[in-house]
Amino acid sequence: MDAGEREEPLLSRQLNRRQVLKGLGVLGAAVALGGPLGLERAVAQTGSGSGESPAGPRKATGEIPRRPLGRTGIEVSVLTLGGAHLGRAGSEAEAMRIVQEAVDAGITFMDNAWEYYDGRSEEWMGRALEGRRQKVFLMTKVCTHGRDKNVAMQQLEESLRRLRTDYLDLWQIHEVIYEDDPDRHFAPGGAAEALLEAKRQGKVRLIGFTGHKDPKIHLKMLQHDFPFDACQLPLNVFDGTFRSFERDVLPELTRRGIAPLAMKTLSGNGDPVKQRVITVEEALRYVLSLPVATIVSGIDSREVLQQNLDIVRRFVPMTAQEMSALRTRVAVYAADGRFELFKSSRAYDGRIGREQHGL
Repeated sequence: MDAGEREEPLLSRQLNRRQVLKGLGVLGAAVALGGPLGLERAVAQTGSGSGESPAGPRKATGEIPRRPLGRTGIEVSVLTLGGAHLGRAGSEAEAMRIVQEAVDAGITFMDNAWEYYDGRSEEWMGRALEGRRQKVFLMTKVCTHGRDKNVAMQQLEESLRRLRTDYLDLWQIHEVIYEDDPDRHFAPGGAAEALLEAKRQGKVRLIGFTGHKDPKIHLKMLQHDFPFDACQLPLNVFDGTFRSFERDVLPELTRRGIAPLAMKTLSGNGDPVKQRVITVEEALRYVLSLPVATIVSGIDSREVLQQNLDIVRRFVPMTAQEMSALRTRVAVYAADGRFELFKSSRAYDGRIGREQHGL
């Protein structure tokens, strides 16, 4: 079968006209009202695009909710299995069990990146998905960190081989975190050209970018008016009042119909939970109450998998008042960035990216 004629995975439902119009209503309401409060009101009115009735909040169903992936016409689970933490599982066998139990439980979105644990995360996920590939929306990331299109295309082939597939559902530029990264990626012969070429070849269905450092860098990427389908960004209860992606980037993504993929919901390391500043449920509920498509969740054990599954299965959106009260409660911890070191330090910056920038 030709790549352009490949049968769609079972999870890729086309939205009907009513759903599309409803989704546009969410975006319009969020932009018109402006800022985090506007986003919260839009969520309260429409249920984050999750199928809730405008007459009231969504009732927990015991299933993993699904949401539209931006303007793509695809629906994905609100919980995504993160590839970075998967590489920390105790063994390949344990990693495979985590992936397979996640898929069997209803998680449809799989996250990864070319550089995670020198390819180990992709290799483990690829083996685990044998026989399950068509049940998932598979994403990985290109890690050129400023190198050219040729390096990007080589990394794509390596990722496809490791993941044991002939195409990706989503391919994203990884870790756009340095001030000059947008210029590097959009330079002639850069990574942006690789995204388009991979899509033209039928090896990639959708394209996007990720980053965790500064909202201004995300906005600089978006200024190029490139046809991104998705964007991964840090969103958590502390971000709402500190160098805020929720305030500065999320409204722009919703306005453009680019799917927001939330990450760093537990601050990257779970410290605010360990220090009892917030609970896991508060952290996940807060972000799921924003108009995001999914949360990329760090899951390195079946215990964590079950914990997060239990939370999303009974998810009911927070009200605007609840979200505001939670931000107020944690504001003293948010002010100095102690729980968002991925913004204020080099602690979360990948080794290969640092090397390519001479650091």
